[in-house]
Amino acid sequence: MEQMKPDPSLCVKCQGRGWCGKSCPILARFSTIGKIKTHFSGSSPPEIFVGKHGYPEVNTGILSPQEHGNTEDFSTPEKWHEKNFSIANILRLRGKLIYARFKSQIKSTENNKFLGIMQEISMADAPVSTEIELKKAPAQNLNINKESPIIGNPAPLKFARLEENPHVPKKIDYLVADTEAKSQVALSELYKSSIPISNIIKVLSAGLLGKKQNRRLVPTRWAITATDDTLSKQLLGKIRYYPEISQVLLFNSYYLGNHYEFLLLPDKFSFEVMEARIPGNVWNMNGELYLAIDYEGFSGRKTYADIVTGAYYSNRLALCEYLEKIKHQASCLVMREVRPEYYAPCGVGILREASRAAFSKQPEVFPTIQEALEKAQTRMKLKTEVFTNSSWLMKNYGKQKRLNQF
Repeated sequence: MEQMKPDPSLCVKCQGRGWCGKSCPILARFSTIGKIKTHFSGSSPPEIFVGKHGYPEVNTGILSPQEHGNTEDFSTPEKWHEKNFSIANILRLRGKLIYARFKSQIKSTENNKFLGIMQEISMADAPVSTEIELKKAPAQNLNINKESPIIGNPAPLKFARLEENPHVPKKIDYLVADTEAKSQVALSELYKSSIPISNIIKVLSAGLLGKKQNRRLVPTRWAITATDDTLSKQLLGKIRYYPEISQVLLFNSYYLGNHYEFLLLPDKFSFEVMEARIPGNVWNMNGELYLAIDYEGFSGRKTYADIVTGAYYSNRLALCEYLEKIKHQASCLVMREVRPEYYAPCGVGILREASRAAFSKQPEVFPTIQEALEKAQTRMKLKTEVFTNSSWLMKNYGKQKRLNQF
């Protein structure tokens, strides 16, 4: 077992090219939709995507199927978790989306007809009927990463037109029009207005938030992390002043091969995510157990969590939502088993929802850490010692004396 730099899994690196000598477990299940018309009309879920390669000139575009109707399920992690969609079902829906793309400069958020259409779609909270004409048939390749769901069927965009006016929530419309509000303030206001995280991410990614002179396109992958990070930091600004919890609490959840145990300890806020990627899952096709670890103390992090990456911030947001709800602070150890059944990436959105689901339950309460770990062990495939023996949080817990100990 090793704790190291980002996982070198060929399943992620080769994008289905077969470098490992095996058939790609993702491509084998990714939906084939037959012949794709180069000129079609469909309902965007709504969904957009902003790439990061070639930054500051990046691929941007609209994702839409060749069909009309309620297509929200094609792109929304909140819906996937709520309806308990399988990976196969998610891949089937993602496979129907055609990524009509075009090049954009990240600061050129005006005077671009395609970009204007993409931005209108990004603000919508319901599917938008869109006419699309492609320059050529889509390529049969995939964009695979841990932060966002698979993007397939890319093709250069020749023409696009909205066939209806998008339905835009008043709060989004107001904050997009407010060119004096900082992006952090806008994110906070949208969140407080119960705009789903998925929708907030799209608006930020489309370059529609913040002061006018600072607005720019944000690659989708970065926008996801920026949203989770910003919102959780804002919540932590209050949580750090709350009293500590008085008992050991344990929460758990499972979704699509991702098993979580959240261990909350009576202490000042600190946070550690430990991901055990069991051999055979999409992020670890090798024979050894891979352990990814990132953490922060009471004062927070000063650098990006580049080992666990985006899931770190999604987990932290879910925790902070719970701590804000109970008006307490705690030290939290996150133990995640990434099991072999997680054979295709579905984005950190499903991990955010799985974490939220854990904290929606009543906590299991224990007088000691050991008893909590024994309970967690009944649900885990790995020994809890795999986590606790390498944990920064467990190593340092209880070492600082409290005032009542003097």
